[in-house]
Amino acid sequence: MFFGSVIFKNRGCASPDVVRQLSRSISLIFNCICFFLSASFISSADAKPLPPGDHPKLKVVTTIGMINDVVQAIGGDTLELTALMGPGTDPHLYKATRSDIATLSSADLVFFNGLLLEGKLTDALSRMKQGGQMVFPVTELIEKSALRELEDFSGHYDPHVWMDPRIWMKTVPVIAEKLSTANPEFRPRYTDAAAQFSEKLKQLDEYAERVLATVPSDSRVLITAHDAFGYFGRRYGYAVRGIQGLSTESEAGVQDIERLVSEIVTRRIKAVFVESTVPTRSISALIEGAQAQGHSVSVGGQLFSDAMGAAGTYEGSYIGMIDHNVTTIVRSLGGEAPRGGMNGKLASVSGG
Repeated sequence: MFFGSVIFKNRGCASPDVVRQLSRSISLIFNCICFFLSASFISSADAKPLPPGDHPKLKVVTTIGMINDVVQAIGGDTLELTALMGPGTDPHLYKATRSDIATLSSADLVFFNGLLLEGKLTDALSRMKQGGQMVFPVTELIEKSALRELEDFSGHYDPHVWMDPRIWMKTVPVIAEKLSTANPEFRPRYTDAAAQFSEKLKQLDEYAERVLATVPSDSRVLITAHDAFGYFGRRYGYAVRGIQGLSTESEAGVQDIERLVSEIVTRRIKAVFVESTVPTRSISALIEGAQAQGHSVSVGGQLFSDAMGAAGTYEGSYIGMIDHNVTTIVRSLGGEAPRGGMNGKLASVSGG
């Protein structure tokens, strides 16, 4: 705004009365402007939050698909969700790229396993957490007594906790609470979604327990490429044998193969299982070794261990993954389970 002098024609200066009147007018105008400006700021500060649809989505990054699926089930369309590791990716061997680190660094929240599953990525996640970023292990509410401690590594635990739906259920309240803290206006929605998903996990566990019990007791031996099914075996009463150790970084030796071949032949085991994230050569060695001793054993099917099925499929969800594993194992080892699984949605299941 420009404040000029008032100059009357035929006079050398402004009239004192006019100057005083102009001064009062300018002061009034200025006060009015200040009032409206301050009112604008006050109404902006006191305004109600925008409707949920107008909020920017929370940027959330997860490491593995099983975690991603739980986060998706709870957060839905309030999130911009990214999983670093897709179908067929082995988290034990995973190496983060520069792009992955950039994705993690720009996230509002990051969820990871927390039991050293992610190998070399664990250090980077720990540094981010120490730097103040919201990085959370989803296993933080699982009691130590529920975890399988590693025999050769005291204080370290088997990270494959998703193989027992009852234990995996413990991740649901962790994820719901962290999302609610970051997005408090959606807390009721997250709480309801968490309760619904927990109920589905309960139904999954009940189905698994029921159909796995139909396998003859002497056939309840699960032989896989690596030791990812320990929690599964403990929950449902199956002996579990992995050719490799808990991590696929370990190598199976000749003695490991011979020991398992001997058990297969002695117990007349009819099927062994390959995994979607592990090469099949060690399983092939078992089959050839058993055949050399006069016992025929087949591949009972492919199981999902460290990753889920293809994106967009039923098997590409956590419930579909476990349903597939359970149904495949049951039908391959002589038990009874519907070919379509618990929900009739399985695309294809071996055995039976």
